[in-house]
Amino acid sequence: MTPFVQAHAADADWQAALRRAAAQIDRQLRERPAGDAPTLGFLYFTDAYVAHAPALLAAAQAHWPRVAWVGASGVGIAATGIEYFGEPALCLMLAALPRESFRVFSGAQPLSGAGGFEPHAALVHADPATPDLEELVVEMSRRTRSGYLFGGLASAHAGSALHIANGLYEGGLSGVAFAPQLNLVSRVTQGCQPVGPPRRITAAEGNVVLALDEAPALDVLVADTGVNLARPQQTLSRLRETMVGLNEGDEDTLSLAGSFGVDTRVRHLVGLDPGRHAIAIGDNVRAGMQLAFCSRNPEAARRDLVRICSEIREELEPETEALAAGAPAAEAPRIAGALYISCAGRGGPHFGAPSAELQIVRRALGDVPLVGFFAGGEIARHHLYGYTGVLTVFAAD
Repeated sequence: MTPFVQAHAADADWQAALRRAAAQIDRQLRERPAGDAPTLGFLYFTDAYVAHAPALLAAAQAHWPRVAWVGASGVGIAATGIEYFGEPALCLMLAALPRESFRVFSGAQPLSGAGGFEPHAALVHADPATPDLEELVVEMSRRTRSGYLFGGLASAHAGSALHIANGLYEGGLSGVAFAPQLNLVSRVTQGCQPVGPPRRITAAEGNVVLALDEAPALDVLVADTGVNLARPQQTLSRLRETMVGLNEGDEDTLSLAGSFGVDTRVRHLVGLDPGRHAIAIGDNVRAGMQLAFCSRNPEAARRDLVRICSEIREELEPETEALAAGAPAAEAPRIAGALYISCAGRGGPHFGAPSAELQIVRRALGDVPLVGFFAGGEIARHHLYGYTGVLTVFAAD
């Protein structure tokens, strides 16, 4: 797998932005052997271009007619070391993958109709307004051999959030599935830190938690967060910053010191029920699940982002046992390209400076081709996440 080519541009005129990005891409492609023609393209654009999305996609398809396209709109987009928020911008990445190694899918072209193709993992984009979206994500995960999905929900400040799979879509989900021969490494980084110990949900109805560790849930919230219900203004301000981390309860992933495990999904605290001493959260729950109260923490987010980058680098490096035994080590696989999908609530505003999040990734992985967007929810494995980042790299042969 040869390194991908990537470009990005910002302009009030989408045509000018695409021309500049295309010139960058074409210049890189001219330096490649003739056999390295791109076959798969990733296209992300900020929501300022949503109204022009049909023309934008058609122009990309006309410029690179043999390329299959996937992508999405976002309130922000990401490229190597840089992010664009609040301005019209786009980013492109093209990959020269064997055509038999991937399949683009959508509601109009289901993955189940892909002939003899065996999906191993998949990049998934979805419309956040889709009913039963979590169930659709689980179903799509079951269609892949590894069960691993990575991606995010298209986002827009106003109007439609769009996703791309050789066409533009609202509603449902789409993306591209990859065959087993492609070497992908993907990790989830959390952006929240526990403020209390893990608790077991012992009574619940729908999205209302009635009891935690056999105690009234509201009483546990007060004890773990230190809020004072007798001071409504102070309590309201504190609760706006309080969320909950959930997992299915079969693994003790909430008890990691100072951080959440990858199976933990962060959900909003949406209400209190003083009459039943209960709390309401932004997801349905059941007895037996684990819950921990948490808050967003920039320093914890930085540490965890560095951690997943280090894990990815370690996975792509040669085995240290061979070095210790004196055997020559195989050359570590290079990173051909990367996708980074982060929460719309992260980015520079959360990390303290414009593009700070992407600069962390760049320092850790190097100057590799990377594109992505800031999503209305993140997808990894068979879960929908919030306030996380999903980093996926394609290793070169």
